[in-house]
Amino acid sequence: MSKKIEIKHPDKAANTGAYSAGVLVGEWLFISGQGPLDLATGEVIHGTIEEETLLTLSHIQKVVEAAGGTIEDIVKCTTHLENINDFDRYDAAYASFFKGVKPARTTVQSVLSDGIKIEIDAIAIISKKG
Repeated sequence: MSKKIEIKHPDKAANTGAYSAGVLVGEWLFISGQGPLDLATGEVIHGTIEEETLLTLSHIQKVVEAAGGTIEDIVKCTTHLENINDFDRYDAAYASFFKGVKPARTTVQSVLSDGIKIEIDAIAIISKKG
């Protein structure tokens, strides 16, 4: 098995739990569930479903970039929505974030902590360039 390498979110200063933001194994990057947090303080940033979706995706993007990839390298996302009735608005915000081929995706309704509306995890393939 390839060695596991921890990938950290570059902005994370607060302790938000016992997990790695990302784990790189070979070319596969597994990104833990991200939410609408201020990672300097650990505080939730409450907003509309669109705002929380875009903030959450920006956290995922930063983890991918810390591993040497780009948002285009994401191949799969799993989204947990606090309210499935937010799906259409979430989907529009999500679609605006990804250009070209969108990642495969699963979206479910879940009980989420701290009043957040969304949590997303992702898998990416980070190709060694050059």
